[in-house]
Amino acid sequence: MAITDWPADERPREKLLARGAAALSDAELLAIFLRVGIRGQSAVDLARTLLSRFGSLTRMCGADANEFAAVPGMGLAKYAQLQAVMELSRRALAETLAERPLFDSPQVVRDWLRLRLGHLPHETFCVLLLDARHCMIEAVDLFRGTLTQTSVYPREVVKLALARNAAAVILAHNHPSGAAEPSTADELLTRALKDALGLVDVRVLDHFVVPAHGHPVSFAERGLL
Repeated sequence: MAITDWPADERPREKLLARGAAALSDAELLAIFLRVGIRGQSAVDLARTLLSRFGSLTRMCGADANEFAAVPGMGLAKYAQLQAVMELSRRALAETLAERPLFDSPQVVRDWLRLRLGHLPHETFCVLLLDARHCMIEAVDLFRGTLTQTSVYPREVVKLALARNAAAVILAHNHPSGAAEPSTADELLTRALKDALGLVDVRVLDHFVVPAHGHPVSFAERGLL
């Protein structure tokens, strides 16, 4: 049955307008993005197929172009649209982080980190550079690959903080394996960076571990700083 044949209050678009986007399921939100289905599948059915194939929204949004376009009914144009939506979301959240102190909006920080790092298939170390009010100046992906105390160079982080005239930083890196807990190597790295940045009067306010699924874990909240 086509979505146009559904009762009005069950159609995703009408439901969103009447009750807000938060009232919709993942499949219903994705169906609005897709707009139309394919032969034998409504847009909601196709959305459920996508979510089932990739396992989660995060994996679907992080799929490469060929993998996404291989799904019947998808293509490179739809992939480009999805990536544009993701980048708009990242930029909107980044504007919020630049306009007010990060610790006035901790959930926005977590949401932005998940969008920035949560879908990546490789480990990336990101530095959020903050001004004296703790608003974001810039976020820089500084290192890529397996992260250890020896592969993330404290001097490079110090050089970056000084070049951007940062008063403080928030560190973040992802765990593509899905593990949320900070490792011993993560803790050693954080201490080394905190000591190095302290020498130039730049504070480390937090370090987040961003798993492939779930919520970023804060070192500060764990008492690890």
